[in-house]
Amino acid sequence: MSSALEGQLVYNIANTPVRPYPYPHLYVPQVFPAEYYAALQANIPDPDVMLPIEQARPVRGYKERFVLDLNQHGDRLTADQNAFWRGTHALLTRGGLRDCLLRKFNGELRKRFEAGPVTLSQETLLVEDITRYALGPHTDTPAKVITVLFYLPRDESQAHLGTSIYVPKDPTRRCPGGPHHGYEDFDRVATMPFMPNSMFAFVKTDNSFHGVEPVTDPDVRRWLLLYDIKVQRTPAQPPTGQPAAAR
Repeated sequence: MSSALEGQLVYNIANTPVRPYPYPHLYVPQVFPAEYYAALQANIPDPDVMLPIEQARPVRGYKERFVLDLNQHGDRLTADQNAFWRGTHALLTRGGLRDCLLRKFNGELRKRFEAGPVTLSQETLLVEDITRYALGPHTDTPAKVITVLFYLPRDESQAHLGTSIYVPKDPTRRCPGGPHHGYEDFDRVATMPFMPNSMFAFVKTDNSFHGVEPVTDPDVRRWLLLYDIKVQRTPAQPPTGQPAAAR
């Protein structure tokens, strides 16, 4: 993928303000150039090639979520689809997106990693969620640093199916990550519109409670492109805006 495309992606994200409450996050409409989003849509694979996430990752309890690792599962796609999604993986992981997000969330990351810099890894997954999918409020695994969700609906009919942000009814409540919690203990303060060509990104904190309200619409297929930045090893010395060993 061209550096010009990466530049346009980074431009759109870098010029979007971070919303600080209840934890740092941002929402970007029209994040990709229109022609590239059309190519993303044209290369959505047959749902039959998607893998249950429990088969692809060491997780349990997500029976309505199916995934493809863009860098590992190309043999399940057509040759043209494989080439396109590998190119997308390269676009997202070549460094520009990572560095942009590290700068956007630098203040929160400095607090988290005050003991020293970290080695980072990057992951890309194509995701399909089906009817009855839901995610109770949670803060993500402790290995997460930044989560990015590129929403891939074909039209605006799924706008109500985006990721929700929650605030615990007990204002002192925190969670280091892992378990999902009951909706009844939280107030839903926002839902990101699940609109074509939009992006939701947030930094992992002990109060980054987010989830998905139970999907009750019939025959829903909710497509996303997931990009994660994760911790690879333990901190050792003060962080910089761009971790020396990031990859």
